[in-house]
Amino acid sequence: MNVKGTFYVVTKTAMTAGFGEERWNSFMTKLAEKDNYFSKMIMAITLIPVEKLIIIFDEMCKEFFNSDYNQYMMFGKVGAKYALSPEGTYKSYMLTKDIKQFVESSMPKIWSIYFDEGKATTRFENNVAHLKITGLQIKNLYFEHLVMGYFQQALKIFGKKTVAKRVRSISSGDDDIYFQYELKDS
Repeated sequence: MNVKGTFYVVTKTAMTAGFGEERWNSFMTKLAEKDNYFSKMIMAITLIPVEKLIIIFDEMCKEFFNSDYNQYMMFGKVGAKYALSPEGTYKSYMLTKDIKQFVESSMPKIWSIYFDEGKATTRFENNVAHLKITGLQIKNLYFEHLVMGYFQQALKIFGKKTVAKRVRSISSGDDDIYFQYELKDS
C-alpha cells in the first residue's frame, strides 16, 4: 500500500511551522542515516510505501513528542487542517453544504486521493457518520489513529464537532477498520 506524498509535504509544512526548518532538516538528516529511503526527495506526487510513512511518524513521536505515539491522532487532524482548509490542496472536497452528501460522497474520495489500497465506505444516519475501510493489510494501531483523527478534523472543518469511536480495528484482529463519528451540537 502506498500513500501519496502529499501526506509528507503537509507533515513537513506543519512540523516546520511548529518547530522550525532547521530542526526539521536535522530530523530528516538523522532519519536518512537510519533508512536510505529518506535521503531522496519526496514530493506531493511521490508514492510512499505506508511502512515508510509509519517510520516517519514513529520517529517524529520520538524526536518531537517524547515517544508519545498518541500524537498520531494529532498528526491526522493537522493533516486534514492543512489539506482541507480554504487554503488547502483539497479544499474542493469541502464545497458541499449537506452533511450527508459530504460523508457519503466526499469522505470516500478523500481516502482514495491519499491511498492506493483499501476502500472507504461511508454512510450518515441518526446524526452519526460511519466510516469503514476494507482491503487493508497494514496492522498498525497508530496508523488507524492517524486516519481517525484526519476524518474527525474533516468533519470539524465542515462545521460539525464529533465524538470519534473506533468500533473495529485491523490491528485488533478485525477484518476492517470501522469508525463512528457522533455529531455534537456546536
